[in-house]
Amino acid sequence: MNDFGSTLIAHCGARKITRGELMDIPVPEATRTHQPLAHYEIVKVLEEALSFRYLKVVKDEYAVSRDGMKMFGVMDLSYEFSGCRFSIGLRNSNDKSMRLALTVGYRVYVCDNMTFSGDFTPLLQKHTRKLELKDSISIAVDRIHRGFEPLKAQVEAMREQVLAEDEAKLIIYQAFLDRNVKGVPRHLMPIVHNLYFRPQLEAFIPRNLWSLSNAFTSAFKKLGPVKQFEATARFGSYLSDVQRGLKLKRQLDTRFERQLEGKQIGEATLQPVKVLQMPQLAGANNPNLSISAGSNFGSNSINQNRQPNNLGYEDFDEDDVAEDPYDELDDYFDEEEESEATDEAIVEMMEEFKRRVA
Repeated sequence: MNDFGSTLIAHCGARKITRGELMDIPVPEATRTHQPLAHYEIVKVLEEALSFRYLKVVKDEYAVSRDGMKMFGVMDLSYEFSGCRFSIGLRNSNDKSMRLALTVGYRVYVCDNMTFSGDFTPLLQKHTRKLELKDSISIAVDRIHRGFEPLKAQVEAMREQVLAEDEAKLIIYQAFLDRNVKGVPRHLMPIVHNLYFRPQLEAFIPRNLWSLSNAFTSAFKKLGPVKQFEATARFGSYLSDVQRGLKLKRQLDTRFERQLEGKQIGEATLQPVKVLQMPQLAGANNPNLSISAGSNFGSNSINQNRQPNNLGYEDFDEDDVAEDPYDELDDYFDEEEESEATDEAIVEMMEEFKRRVA
């Protein structure tokens, strides 16, 4: 059995760093519209907020970019359940490329895999001058703590969700070929396929969604620290969509079977339901259902009125997803943060104009 902690591998200019070394990273000066945050201060405030809820950090690990402006980290918590341990993922940048963010996840004991539920959903905060770090993190930790029970239920549901071979293949193919998990290179697809269909650990022999999830997260270990962190977070959102899609498909299949048997539900007779064979999912002529002909398990399988994920948070912000999944860390730029830089330039121009007029 591996230890509970994560493994971040230095790659593409990023490097692993200890918490103490975070203190040595300089913080750029603040501007009128942007407030840089010391990486170490964020970690310190987060650990303090967790202690108020009787949660201890049993292990933590961090990776920073070449210039130290971007930081990613994982904190494993003293909260265990069913062969897993809860973890918190955090990220920060002081070059306006990303927002301060936290996300909740879990670590699997057997293979030391990590999965985050959603993409930085409990906290997604711009570095504005009005940002109150302690208040923002305290609120985020409350959200994370409330999400523990739903996340446990999600894990149990994955263990109970048996997959047909075609279903497993479709989930894998759509994640990579349809890019439903953004930022994951396609060369990992054969690795995920082999890990699932030729499991190396006895714990993942059952053909269910839990085993498939661990095949994905095991393959993500091939990535560098930044890509691994982002991939696991975005995979969490995809996994939630997959679970919803499978649940709807099972309901439609059951309804169709009962219809064939001439049964009724309550006082209403079931209307005809069109069921598609794999690789397409079951569909129905019901505008309230999102699964239809040619729909996907992933994000495309949910209608435009997206529902909150199992933790009750909003899905990840598309602005946080790099356009090109093969971009290096230094090329990553959040389009929404670009407006923040633009605002700063406008303020400078207005101040200069006022001085000239005066």
